[in-house]
Amino acid sequence: MNGMIAMAYLFSAVMFILSLGGLSSHETARRGNIYGIVGMAVAIIATIAGIVAGALWMVVIAMLIGAVIGLSLAKRVAMTQMPQMVALLHSFVGLAAVLIGWGGFLAPQVSLHGSAHVVHSTEIYLGVFIGAITLTGSLVAFCKLQGLVSGKPLTLPARHWLNLAAIAACIVLGVLFVPAEINPGTVINLLLMTAIALLLGIHLVAAIGGADMPVVISMLNSYSGWAAAATGFMLGNDLLIVVGALVGSSGAILSYIMCRGMNRSFISVILGGFGSDGGEVAVDEVEGEAIAVDLEELAEDLKSADNIIIVPGFGMAVAHAQQAVSDLTDRLRKMGKTVRFGIHPVAGRLPGHMNVLLAEANVPYDIVLEMDEINPDFPGTDLAMVIGANDTVNPDAVEKPGSPIAGMPVLEVWKAGKVVVLKRSMASGYAGVANPLFYKDNARMLFGDAKDSLQGVLGKLSD
Repeated sequence: MNGMIAMAYLFSAVMFILSLGGLSSHETARRGNIYGIVGMAVAIIATIAGIVAGALWMVVIAMLIGAVIGLSLAKRVAMTQMPQMVALLHSFVGLAAVLIGWGGFLAPQVSLHGSAHVVHSTEIYLGVFIGAITLTGSLVAFCKLQGLVSGKPLTLPARHWLNLAAIAACIVLGVLFVPAEINPGTVINLLLMTAIALLLGIHLVAAIGGADMPVVISMLNSYSGWAAAATGFMLGNDLLIVVGALVGSSGAILSYIMCRGMNRSFISVILGGFGSDGGEVAVDEVEGEAIAVDLEELAEDLKSADNIIIVPGFGMAVAHAQQAVSDLTDRLRKMGKTVRFGIHPVAGRLPGHMNVLLAEANVPYDIVLEMDEINPDFPGTDLAMVIGANDTVNPDAVEKPGSPIAGMPVLEVWKAGKVVVLKRSMASGYAGVANPLFYKDNARMLFGDAKDSLQGVLGKLSD
């Protein structure tokens, strides 16, 4: 039986690796998801097969409860709420690591001594530490994304020293905890560390502003992976170690890619507190006047343009406008227009958010291009249509060295012959800074709900 379980775990590990590989591109993403589902199904069956028969009914009940909750939530969560759901799921992984760590400490299965005891205690301590930070950090991220608390960074006095003191205290408690046998003193040490780590998780994420939330999501993804790996060490489960390491390392790599896409270092994200709630009217002085257009004017611009680039942002997701975008794209292509999409690495609140929405609306993969691919083509583009994007198309990133977003790679839509921006208002994005794009001579503003606006334009094109 043990040999069969080991083989099943090996098969699952291979499936998870293939799944990550499949998720690297649009064309293979569906296949990658199937690999992951198959691997997880085999892993669950193999794990259940190794459970003592007397405890099986409890596991079955827990799985049924979890399945009902998961299915009900998955059906109710809209694509715009996916970042919140991901953050909440990360908190569950952190909670599991904390509970398993405390369970392994309070009810050890075997009596360990010497180096074996030190290794086991280290696994418990690190598992609880990482899990606690992941738990509360993910909950704070969920609350920020859901709008339950402000997206502005919490900047307490001497906050960096507070973080450093918390980490130092956890290290000292760990030195006291790891070599000691179980006694009231070690219980207090582990309890104190758990409390400090929970508070540290709250403070770390609370100090991060709304503009950096996409990086926070991928960072918490990495934390949850390392928490799962630590849990695997505690349980002696090789598959959990492998899966945790895959998630942890891929999350760390994604965090690096996201930071590079924002011209931010990982340390500056953790310590910088950059961004706001979004939706504020920026007070920066911008020269020029924003010119509004109506549906008829945009329809005429689209009819006269041969080369069109559409740049979606989080506003498209909020308006549920992806199907209207797809319908408009199909109509324009039938009219003989060249239509492509430009996607910024941090568009939306989750890596790949815009890509998923467009794929959901059946926009062809081959016309959806990344920022580096599409940027050189803007000077030869007749019309750039920006739908709900803000910070990712802000010229100050390249034209104003003193701007808070200076150096951030952006989609250079202002280089097109004409730019039309679809937004509800002149409010700023999550970086909390004004966007001079709205005031440029070749820019026009179409105010209103993006879905209604696009459907209206589509009607005008059909007349």
